[in-house]
Formats: sequence, structure tokens, C-alpha cells
Amino acid sequence: MEHPLIWLVEDEIGIADTLMYMLQQEGFRVKAFERGLPVLDAARQSLPDLAILDVGLPDISGFELCRRLLAQAPGLPVLFLTARSDEVDKLLGLEIGADDYVAKPFSPREVCARVRSILRRLQKFATPLPVVRIGQFALNEAAAHIDWCGQPLQLTRYEFLLLKTLLQSPGRVFSRQQLMDRVWGDEQESFDRTVDTHIKTLRAKLRAINPDLSPISTHRGLGYSLGLH
Repeated sequence: MEHPLIWLVEDEIGIADTLMYMLQQEGFRVKAFERGLPVLDAARQSLPDLAILDVGLPDISGFELCRRLLAQAPGLPVLFLTARSDEVDKLLGLEIGADDYVAKPFSPREVCARVRSILRRLQKFATPLPVVRIGQFALNEAAAHIDWCGQPLQLTRYEFLLLKTLLQSPGRVFSRQQLMDRVWGDEQESFDRTVDTHIKTLRAKLRAINPDLSPISTHRGLGYSLGLH
């Protein structure tokens, strides 16, 4: 089986060289970029198995680069590298659709571990299953796709996994920690607002299709549940 291909987008040569060496030692193939715009050009021809993006690139923000890449390839796994560790930046990265976020300074081995964790989660959810209709929803796990009121939802990976978890147990109240465990799994770092942020974006996407229905309920002090209409 061919080794996974990683695109590393980092303008600091020392960091890029160290990460490239460590990733290659771990069995990954690596293509490095010092700027973001050439990545968009390359993505029109082919895509990697995962992209590692520095937020502070000289030609384009890593966040904007992520938006454009995911517009071209919604299923592309993304890991952010940044000198900033503010929670707002983390939440922004997750809202855009990134899978993980590592703040500098970091251990190159930790980055490799995060990469493996992301790819492992993707493999876990790759088993084909038939389309299941649940109320006004249609869940297609094989395609990582959910329809709502007959319309397709454009979901990030974690939005899909979160909504899928709620759909598979309608009426059940999940605590934030239970949702973190089921959706984010063995993440080594998490923070309290991760689930709330994704619930907020999910609700906005559901309202955009049908503003009259609100299937996700908040249970204060307990968590979230999904009701069927």
C-alpha cells in the first residue's frame, strides 16, 4: 500500500525541514510549499491525503487557504500550525473545517502523532453502509453525506460526524464530553467550546434549508439531543 502523501505548507525553513524529516521517518511522503497560492494551483491537478497549513503564510492567510482548499475538496483533512494559541483562533480553524490545531512551539513527534490520529479516524468511518432515512434526514455513511428536508447539507467532517451521532440516537441527550469522545475520539487536546461551535454551525446550515424546523435541542447543564419531525 502506498504511503500517505502529506502537503506541508510552512514558510519557516527550519520548521519545514524538521517536520519534513520527521514525517518521512514516520513513513509519509511529503511535498513542501513555502507559499499558499501555489498550493491552490497544485490542488487543481491532484490532492494529498492530508494538508498541514501554517496560519501565518506570507502571501495568503492559512485560514483563507483552508477555505479555498475545502471548497475544492470538502473531504481533505487539514491540520493547522500556528504561533498563536488563542482559543478564538482555534475555534475559527475548526469552524472553517480543520481537523486539528497545533500551536508553536511544538514537538515534531506530536505533529506526526496528530497526523496519524486524523488518518486513523478517517479509516474508521470508511466502512460502506446503506442510506438510512431518519425523519426528514437521509444519512449516507458511505459518502459521508446527509440530506435534510430533501436538500444536501454541505458539512465539514466533524459536523457530519456530530450530526450522524445525534441522528443514530434520536431523543437521547448527549453531554458535551460524550460527543467529544464519540466524534473527536482520542484527541490529545480539546476545549470546552468545541462542541458548542459545531452545533452552532450545524443549526445555521439546517435553518438555511428549512427555517421552520429546529431539530437540535439544547438541554441546559446536560447537553444536546436531536428530535425528529
